[in-house]
Amino acid sequence: EVQLVESGGGLVQPGGSLRLSCAASGFTFSLHSMSWVRQAPGKELEWVASSTASEGTYYADSVAGRFTIGRDNSKNMLYLQLNTLETGDTAMYYCAKGGRWDVGPPASKYNTRGQGTQVTVSS
Repeated sequence: EVQLVESGGGLVQPGGSLRLSCAASGFTFSLHSMSWVRQAPGKELEWVASSTASEGTYYADSVAGRFTIGRDNSKNMLYLQLNTLETGDTAMYYCAKGGRWDVGPPASKYNTRGQGTQVTVSS
């Protein structure tokens, strides 16, 4: 059974940082592209970033230069470093898996997600 378990969210002031983690199990993590998606209240699910199995990275324009996706294939872990956070980044963040080669939008193609971790950016 595929499992994705996120952690690391919280309340942070604008300009602050957080590091999200995702523990993956139930599939060969090192062979799969992985992504982060997010959903703000009242808004649609939004793709944020993707990491290929060989650690190529892709970012939504809204987070490029502020967020960094990373992975540790030896630990089956996916990460998202969030820097220079803005109030518009407030959302539930999900670790997401689709097809082996899936990267980029739309977020709806990632049919396996964890329970999410809440990021709230507020002063």
